[in-house]
Amino acid sequence: MKRALSLLAVLVILAAVAVGVHVFLRTSNTSKPAVLTPSMSVHREFSDALGPRIYRVLHAQPVVFGEQDKLIALTFDDGPYPVFTPLLLDRLEDLHVPATFFLIGRDALEWPSLAQRVEADGDEVGDHTYSHPANFNLETPAQVREEILRGRDALWSLTHDDAVKWIMRPPHGRYSEETLRVAQGLGYRVILWTDDSGDWRSIPPQRIVEHVEHYATRPEILLMHSGKLATINALAPIVAAFRAAGYRFVTVEQLLNSVGAEAINHPEHRSL
Repeated sequence: MKRALSLLAVLVILAAVAVGVHVFLRTSNTSKPAVLTPSMSVHREFSDALGPRIYRVLHAQPVVFGEQDKLIALTFDDGPYPVFTPLLLDRLEDLHVPATFFLIGRDALEWPSLAQRVEADGDEVGDHTYSHPANFNLETPAQVREEILRGRDALWSLTHDDAVKWIMRPPHGRYSEETLRVAQGLGYRVILWTDDSGDWRSIPPQRIVEHVEHYATRPEILLMHSGKLATINALAPIVAAFRAAGYRFVTVEQLLNSVGAEAINHPEHRSL
């Protein structure tokens, strides 16, 4: 039966490719991983080519999720910003919630005390490149390498958080296979997300909360942004909802150490 279902999935993909339709199967490994480790095959896990997509369908392994997998890492991109970042840090402190901040190296150098406060508050600092290129996926390997290393050096000079040396997130989530290989070669784990809160749009806090509750995964890496007032106002109900569902809030490093990349990358959707 399982073999027949796998064959059917392959036939569906073949048919979809033939008519130019993208197939998204929430419970199959055709979805992209949320975490890329240095040992993973970039082409096999991230390519949209037919061969890798079929491989992901056929090699999706069942995972038994337990209570220990009820973990969520809040991640905030961009900044630091002179108004919104302190407000965000105050809210996280009030809620007793740790987070991971993917900071832009150039902006951190402009507002060094804010970058230092992120670390001082017990939050994690990851590399979000030096200048946040709009089309990181179109940069040459040399440019990608320079952006990652300059971002790392800027953040390390201010925070001395070891995480800046091994976790990074590409700006706007844009990457190519070449981009990912450069990051791997530098020893980085590329951290994407299991859910995008959508807070980069101009939407009210309640819309953010509704989206996050509806698309929650287990475990979860939630993409949010540092420069949004709506995000700050959405945090308290989001934290309350996840805590009511039995989740524990952790940093990205703690999440990886607790459950590993395989559990995070598993495509099975788990809702609250």
